[in-house]
Amino acid sequence: MFNFLPHSVLQMSTIFLSIVIEAIPFVLLGCIISGALQVFLTPERVQKILPKNKFLAILVGSFIGFFFPSCECGIIPIVTQFMRKGVPEHTAFAFMVTAPIINPIVLFSTYIAFGNSMKFALLRAVGSFIVALLIGSWIAYFNRTPILKAELHEHDHGEHQHHHHETAEKESFGQQVWSVLVHSIDEFFDTGRYLIIGALIASGMQVFLPTQFMLQLTSSKIIGILVMLVLAFTMSLCSEADAFVGSSLLSLFGTNAIVAFLVFGPMVDIKNLMMMKRSFHGKFILQLIALISVIVTVYALVI
Repeated sequence: MFNFLPHSVLQMSTIFLSIVIEAIPFVLLGCIISGALQVFLTPERVQKILPKNKFLAILVGSFIGFFFPSCECGIIPIVTQFMRKGVPEHTAFAFMVTAPIINPIVLFSTYIAFGNSMKFALLRAVGSFIVALLIGSWIAYFNRTPILKAELHEHDHGEHQHHHHETAEKESFGQQVWSVLVHSIDEFFDTGRYLIIGALIASGMQVFLPTQFMLQLTSSKIIGILVMLVLAFTMSLCSEADAFVGSSLLSLFGTNAIVAFLVFGPMVDIKNLMMMKRSFHGKFILQLIALISVIVTVYALVI
């Protein structure tokens, strides 16, 4: 039916559909969690749960990802909602960095992909914790760049006023569930368009970027690591599936580069970048990506 189209266009369409189909369930899960946070999580509860000490709050953010079985596709709506509800930025981003890696589904898939070996699952988890601690500390103690876009703060203020009136009328549980669903749908369609744009760019780069040339750049450890960072960014794989791709490239690139691929991919890829662009300031995103890239590269070199 589409034989008249060039092979590259057909290949790009196939990759685009596979990325979208793979990502949508996790984006939807993230939006539902975001809706639940919007309705049930109050700033007062946040203050009670989180420790006042910044470093302890970063540690809490790093570990709670274990209880959220989601890949990076659905993490941005959750992080944004966390910050709207008063979760400190350093805690929210520590969660964002580790959650797509340390949850049981991803760790188990990594274990299976590398022949029932815990080595890469452990290296991956440790790497994510190191990045989370350093990124969280940078945000807590050094970053002066605004993170959340101003319009999201204003939108949240309006929602807070609306929610205040609703709580005054004491919503029933059924009404609260309905509010979760309404917010989740709004979040899904708002976030989904950025997923589509990101998937389109990622599929185009996979087809038209000279991957074979990049695969030949394995002459040194550092070059191999940098190549794998680029591949992780452009391939935009789901964190539940990327370990199987990584294991297939192990003999070509070696342990260091593959660990960089496994740690970096769930933190920074094209579809994630597009969703971040919706919520966060561009200057902060650039600084965040640069820091993550440097930390992952150094970690991969020294393991």
